Amino acid sequence: MSNRSEFIAGVRAQVPILLGVTPFGMIYGVLAISAGLPTSLAQAMSAVVFAGSSQFIATNLFAAGAPFVVILLTTFVVNLRHALYSASVAPYVSALPLRWKLAVAYLLTDEAYAVAILRYRAASSEPVAGGHGASPHYYYLGTALALWATWQASTAVGIFLGAQVPASWGLDFALPITFIALVVPALKDRPSVLSAVVAGAVAVAAYGWPYTLG
Repeated sequence: MSNRSEFIAGVRAQVPILLGVTPFGMIYGVLAISAGLPTSLAQAMSAVVFAGSSQFIATNLFAAGAPFVVILLTTFVVNLRHALYSASVAPYVSALPLRWKLAVAYLLTDEAYAVAILRYRAASSEPVAGGHGASPHYYYLGTALALWATWQASTAVGIFLGAQVPASWGLDFALPITFIALVVPALKDRPSVLSAVVAGAVAVAAYGWPYTLG
């Protein structure tokens, strides 16, 4: 398989996931505008941050008038899971040039990791040195860039739609509904259900905390 074929295979593997990412990105765009974020900043956040959950949380905190330091620290904590992804991918990219490592780091998301790590493991159980034949790194690039492009486009559509939605409609419900949709499919055993119940109880008890910290 050539590098081009690897890239295309990566794109194809990501397509089913993109069907769920597209409305998620659109909802973010709508919420960003309804929260008062300038159009340019809302789009720039998708390009620079490129992390859906962090963007939703940052937008919610911005709408609540939270200080910048609170927004920064909260999104930092939420994104700590990427350290685990990085540790898992590191053995496969350790021999790559710096430009590749920077690209891998920037494009690393939940969805890209879930698809690409399977390809890396299938290609070799050892770190990939590269230089011979097709590289699974192009598979990663294909799946990650497909996700990136879709996220940028869906954000832009959401921003456009958000600008057309009257403020009186109120879109605050979209954020909790989105997270409920993400959490419910993961409740497959007693520990996960218990965790969700405890988290919900704490959220209700802390509802009155400032900056929507509850």
